[in-house]
Amino acid sequence: MKPNCYVTSILAFALIVLSPSNSESRKSHPEKDYQEKWCRENGGIREIVQKDRTRVDCLTAQYAVEVDFGPKWAEAVGQALHYAEQTGKRAGIVLILEKKNDWKYWVRLKRLIRHHRLDIQLWSISPKDL
Repeated sequence: MKPNCYVTSILAFALIVLSPSNSESRKSHPEKDYQEKWCRENGGIREIVQKDRTRVDCLTAQYAVEVDFGPKWAEAVGQALHYAEQTGKRAGIVLILEKKNDWKYWVRLKRLIRHHRLDIQLWSISPKDL
């Protein structure tokens, strides 16, 4: 392989690895905008660092809340339960629903919580709420 091919290959690889993912680039607002809005309206404090260095998205008087986009609904469950255990508060999830199609994630999340009888409070937020 010629030196120019190496440079081209490295640049192409860097562009792929370092560019934002397609799903992130299609977001209408960053996650922190939703966090700030929901947390402020619910009397919480954002980005509270725990002993294990994880960060609770929003800590209210009653809840340790994970805020995440619809497609990450399953990850949100684990994070919310972990934050609840770390803080001694109830687990909460604010699911960001940016498109009509995102409601399928809400349905999945509710079904999972109900099926396993998880003590997780749910809220949703969308771009129209900002």
